[in-house]
Amino acid sequence: MHYGTIIICDDNTNILTALGYALEGTFERIIKLSRPDQLLPTMAAEAVDIVLLDMNFSMGMNNGLEGLQWLKTLHEWHPDVPVVMLTAYGDVPLAVRALKSGAADFITKPWDNDELISKLSDVLTAQHEVASLDEVEQAHIRRAVDRADGNLTVAARMLGVTRQTLYNKLNRK
Repeated sequence: MHYGTIIICDDNTNILTALGYALEGTFERIIKLSRPDQLLPTMAAEAVDIVLLDMNFSMGMNNGLEGLQWLKTLHEWHPDVPVVMLTAYGDVPLAVRALKSGAADFITKPWDNDELISKLSDVLTAQHEVASLDEVEQAHIRRAVDRADGNLTVAARMLGVTRQTLYNKLNRK
């Protein structure tokens, strides 16, 4: 299958080159960025289908925190573009944190090319499926409750509903 445009963002040029070769026949356009601060300007100028984002950049924070911060920023500016995280540190807590922060999936370095293409294809296929209104509402409510650190009164205020309405919606599922 052939997809549109992917952005690969990694500060290691060897990784960018290898990923470019691996994804050559899968995407019509591959944009390789070596700095995450290039993401927003590029995405403002390009129609992007998916982003493959490294968790760790040598110029910034460590332990995946910079990648998680860029994931959050991308979701704020481009909520419909799925982001798959890439890391050399295959630790499960970081993967879970990335997924809870909105990553569509997680790939560890070194990667298997077939698995990489399969995961990206799965993410793009899921992106085109339409969720039911109940699923969208429940996901939105979960995000609000998470942002309010479990405080239903604060979450209800964020959602513009009464606490009782929020409680009823949470208990419905």
